Amino acid sequence: MNEKSTVCVVGSINMDLTVSTSVIPNQGETVLGESFATYPGGKGANQAVAAARLGSHVKMVGAVGHDVFGISLKEHLQKEGIDTSSTELIPEQSTGTATIILSNNDNRIIVAPGANRSVTPSYVEKHRAAIEESDIILLQMEIPIETISYVVTIAKELNISVILNPAPYQPLPAAILNQVDYMTPNALEAELFKNDLIDDDLLEKWITTKGEQGSSLYVNGKEVHIPGYPVPVKDTTGAGDTFNGALATQLAQGISIKKAVSFANAAAALSVTEKGAQGGMPTLGEVENFLKERSDEI
Repeated sequence: MNEKSTVCVVGSINMDLTVSTSVIPNQGETVLGESFATYPGGKGANQAVAAARLGSHVKMVGAVGHDVFGISLKEHLQKEGIDTSSTELIPEQSTGTATIILSNNDNRIIVAPGANRSVTPSYVEKHRAAIEESDIILLQMEIPIETISYVVTIAKELNISVILNPAPYQPLPAAILNQVDYMTPNALEAELFKNDLIDDDLLEKWITTKGEQGSSLYVNGKEVHIPGYPVPVKDTTGAGDTFNGALATQLAQGISIKKAVSFANAAAALSVTEKGAQGGMPTLGEVENFLKERSDEI
């Protein structure tokens, strides 16, 4: 890569509050957990970190509270080499949080948006330059839906490609579905979107992630399976975000969709080998070595 591509992430920034337990409590039940930790998170921030570690110049358009979590998270993004000039500390707002229960190598998550609700269309317009200067835009659904619609409209005007990771699931208006370039649901989200998936005009926008099984996409109307990479799993939190950040870096460079998805599968596989949404997110060199090792094994 001779020149860094620019990925603009418009999305959420959270502090993840993670507890590990061997038993998921039933309603009204209290159980003893095994450990507790805080990690930087939020789908937007996670995807920004993934893209930055994989070699892209990343601009983060988001908001945090003017509190201990918010100050810490903004500093963390800066240390990751991310441009946070479009990330504001919002007075009298709490930083977004995600409460994550880890059990048996899987997770359950509750998100409290906090300052992420402040990422409104007017907030985006204030930071429009970050979008105008990007090669690709990466969106998720932990910010207001009207903001997603506004960003997609701006991107169309500027002829900039948009990846929308539709998580957490909510129904999307036709205007968004028609204007985004790529949709990246996981298997559960794809099932919820199944009525949209059968629209032939939209079919080739969809890339469905399926964990260690890999991903599927449509090429010339036919479903194509891109294999995954089985690895020892410590924590699946952030695997989807790693996939999206990796996909954005590849597509921003003009890499073909099949190669981009295969690269993203590898990055996501590496991410689950460590704890925390961002803990295992790999560097470009690590993904390249991972792929080379598996190529040598064939």
